[in-house]
Amino acid sequence: MSFDTLPPSLGEALSARGYTDFTPVQSAVIADDAHGRDLLVSAQTGSGKTVAFGLAMGDELLTGGGAPPPGLPMALVIAPTRELALQVAKELAWLYAGAGARIATCVGGMDASRERRSLSQGTHIVVGTPGRLKDHLERGALDLSSLRVAVLDEADEMLDMGFREDLETLLDATPKERRTMLFSATMPQPIVRLARTYQRDALRISTVGEDRGHGDITYRAVTVAPSDIEHAVINLLRFYEAETAMLFCATRDNVRHLHASLVERGFGAVALSGEHSQNERNAALQALRDRRARVCVATDVASRGIDLPSLSLVVHVEMPRDAEVLQHRSGRTGRAGKKGTAVLIVPYPRRRRVEGMLRGAKIAAEWAGVPTAEDIRAKDRERLLATLLAPVEIDEDDAALAEQLLAQKTPQEIAAALVHAHRASMPAPEEMIDRSPAQGQGAGAPQAERGAHRPGFDDIAWFRMNIGRRQNADPRWVLPLICRRGHVTKNEIGAIRIGQTETQFQIPRAIAARFAAAVKATANAEGEDENGVMIEPMQGAPAPLTRANGGGGERPHAGPRKAPYRAKPTGAPRGPRPQGARPRG
Repeated sequence: MSFDTLPPSLGEALSARGYTDFTPVQSAVIADDAHGRDLLVSAQTGSGKTVAFGLAMGDELLTGGGAPPPGLPMALVIAPTRELALQVAKELAWLYAGAGARIATCVGGMDASRERRSLSQGTHIVVGTPGRLKDHLERGALDLSSLRVAVLDEADEMLDMGFREDLETLLDATPKERRTMLFSATMPQPIVRLARTYQRDALRISTVGEDRGHGDITYRAVTVAPSDIEHAVINLLRFYEAETAMLFCATRDNVRHLHASLVERGFGAVALSGEHSQNERNAALQALRDRRARVCVATDVASRGIDLPSLSLVVHVEMPRDAEVLQHRSGRTGRAGKKGTAVLIVPYPRRRRVEGMLRGAKIAAEWAGVPTAEDIRAKDRERLLATLLAPVEIDEDDAALAEQLLAQKTPQEIAAALVHAHRASMPAPEEMIDRSPAQGQGAGAPQAERGAHRPGFDDIAWFRMNIGRRQNADPRWVLPLICRRGHVTKNEIGAIRIGQTETQFQIPRAIAARFAAAVKATANAEGEDENGVMIEPMQGAPAPLTRANGGGGERPHAGPRKAPYRAKPTGAPRGPRPQGARPRG
């Protein structure tokens, strides 16, 4: 493709970088109708938006094919996090290298005095985070009186993080005739209000529909029992053996717990959340780049701006709040023509909600169970054979050691020892709860409808849960949920009856009060756990399930009836730790 419509230095930079075509957002911002106008752009992570606004500001920065002598900033790019700001500066550096443009960064965690010296020496483009930029502005080190273009990258995230006042302070310090570009993955009302205040006749551009789903990302959804989420993470990591994987949790507490569990099991893992200092973040990212670690456990906010070329697997350990966040997380992989995989771990009660989210996002995900231990062993065999059968160069020392081994062991013994050493170096897979429908043939297997009497259950109390077959309730995962919530063992649970919208089960009356107290302690103020599951006692015995009432459909019983289970639109599925304080990442 020809870059003749661009300033020559930018076209040459794109060609040298291997660009042969524009992405949809890049084409849109340099089109004739966008020339010189304010822009309000919806674009996903990985869509090439940094290069897009770099191209869009070219006419304001370059004269005669190059940049004028450095002086007061001509362009300002504001990003929500240090990592994203530095990534943007790096992209703009190669794009504007041929034009001779000077770029300064102003971000938290860096030497502020050095940044002030850089600004005083003159610059063309300033890239920074809201807080540090405002600090330099108030100290007089940053003069925006000559600004020609302002860019707000990931504006929705900056507003979510509480930077609205800082953004307004910065924009108020710029000339009114400046050009303003807002790039945001989503367009909530706060973004619209900000655009109305600081933009003039902005051109609305949306490439979400074209970028949606990321063509180089394969989406998979795996269903698990809520108590099996952590085991699912381990098996997914072992099954894919990705060069670099990122695991997303909803809170910093869950990041801390999952990271500790993975390290304990032998994974090379690092953590990123709001509780980590800048030095800790830098060390974690360097460990990933150096391949000393292969797994990053992170919250959404903490992962902003992270660019890991080797990232090929994203696991949504806890579900995102909406489809936009889902795609933003997943967009960390599948970049620059590389293939990536995004896996959603879906607790059984959340499946319907997730299916709706995927339909809304127009994402075709493959639904399956979590890889089993046998699946992982089969993959290990394939990988080991491929590694050992690959051609290698053997030096004299290797050959001499091989001769010594052959003199003492048979080839079969040496090969078996090599396989054993290979397997011993990897964490063992986890056994998952049986995902098949319960048939109830075993003595210890709970059934969807068992006899009301079992030995030791002559005097029982009935409890019910607000989930049933409509929420994919199955004894194989309901049983561990009851045990976890009520602090009982499976031997202390009697008959389990699963209906259309609720599940009923027996607890010996001798421990019913203790069970009810434990359930209350593991619930929120509404009596539900974080998945929206409520457990409550029943008054008397329920009516028996029959074919006539649909095997547990609507049937009379004593006491008030609760509304059927509904997944909360903003609730997080159960994470890999007990319920507790949940500060944001």
